[in-house]
Amino acid sequence: MNRTIRRASVFCLLLVLALLGRATWVQAYQARALADDDHNRRQTIAQYAQPLGDIIVAGSPVTGSKGTQGGDLAYKRTYTQGELYAAVTGYSSQAYGATQLEGIYSHVLDGTDDRLKNPLDVVTGKQAAPGSVLTTIDPEVQKAAYRALGDDKGAAVAIDPKTGQILGMVSTPSYDPSKISGTSDGDAWQDLLSDPDKPLVNRALRQPLAPGSTFKLVVASAALENGLYSSVDERTDSPDPYTLPGTSTVLKNESASAPCENATLRTALQYSCNNVFAKVAADLGEDKVRAMAEKFGFNTEKLDVPVRASKSVYPSGMDKSSTALTGIGQFEVTATPMQMAMVSAALANGGELAAPHMVSEVTDSDGNALQKFADGDTKRVVSASTAEQLRSAMVTVVEQGTGTNARIDGAEVGGKTGTAQNGVGNSNTPYAWFTSYAKDKSTGKEVAVAVVVEDSGSARSEVSGNGLAAPIAQKMMKAALKG
Repeated sequence: MNRTIRRASVFCLLLVLALLGRATWVQAYQARALADDDHNRRQTIAQYAQPLGDIIVAGSPVTGSKGTQGGDLAYKRTYTQGELYAAVTGYSSQAYGATQLEGIYSHVLDGTDDRLKNPLDVVTGKQAAPGSVLTTIDPEVQKAAYRALGDDKGAAVAIDPKTGQILGMVSTPSYDPSKISGTSDGDAWQDLLSDPDKPLVNRALRQPLAPGSTFKLVVASAALENGLYSSVDERTDSPDPYTLPGTSTVLKNESASAPCENATLRTALQYSCNNVFAKVAADLGEDKVRAMAEKFGFNTEKLDVPVRASKSVYPSGMDKSSTALTGIGQFEVTATPMQMAMVSAALANGGELAAPHMVSEVTDSDGNALQKFADGDTKRVVSASTAEQLRSAMVTVVEQGTGTNARIDGAEVGGKTGTAQNGVGNSNTPYAWFTSYAKDKSTGKEVAVAVVVEDSGSARSEVSGNGLAAPIAQKMMKAALKG
């Protein structure tokens, strides 16, 4: 064999080996990445090749599937009372992907999760019958929240304090996921994207706002836990008016006639005295207030319920005047309704916070559990004594203070109102907040709730936590205690 032929043979052999190596690399190492690539049409075809599994509320599906006409996607997602449950389910769209529970459990719901397959199916890649996702949502609580919020822009969350089960989660304005589940829903999709009220945003989990005076519960907890005051009935050192440290700015109270000078923590919560809690925060210092806030869940990067909630923030690096403003839930403090519901839930549960979750079980097509989420994964936030004292003070708020619209006959109800500034120089309509708990005196059933109303269309002078948010919370609590 002459030299030219030999060189050509070696070169061809190297090309063959290179092709074999590349093919091996693609099949062995890149197959999963290619299969999961968003641009891989085969993945979408497989996802909608059969009816999807369902998301279940109280034993009944709130999702469904229907056949399509033409095209290579055989089925599309449908929703029962889609607007009611959109904050729970999210959407599954042939064109725009999937969000929330639909996205997190997409492989269970479309039958591609390996846990649904027998060993032969795993080897052959055969698609299994889809599974289901069982939620902790109480339909009556969900309906109560949705109806009570009505046309308001806002959100509401209800939690069982003992178990951490999320009983209700609503964000308004809502949307019907069925209208964007196909491949030809571009107009509906653009309408949602361009809506200034952002209906696709889950306000209950994903929109932290200034919590206003509801944050005073966290500050009161810090004052008791750090021994600044021995009880909610000890008089504080709180001048009225109070000048922010290092400034000439005088912090006013909502009611000039309220007995806020040197008021006890109970009275300060009852009348929502800004001077008291600003002074308490300044006296404690930002580190102690932040430490308490973080015990309740603030600054947590990964709060998964299992949908991930945005981080609620207690800031750092502040001067004393800014720290004082955080004492009334202003400056750079932000919180989601989920976070403020967690504050009330921990106090209602004797100072222990049960991990919030809205999925109880994931099953295969025969109802066998693939994954279970146990209740009662708790952590101590404040002492039982601090929790008891603050529950008592919250009851005073509802019985004699700023939260009277949350009263329920035959139940112990405690709460805290909040009206948070919004916009530069408080130029926009304030946010109305209410966080609370209720306990049925005869059955022992409990629930914790947080509500925020961003905009109700009411005049600025009519915006208050008691006027707008407390009635919504009251309806949710009544529904939970009846269930």
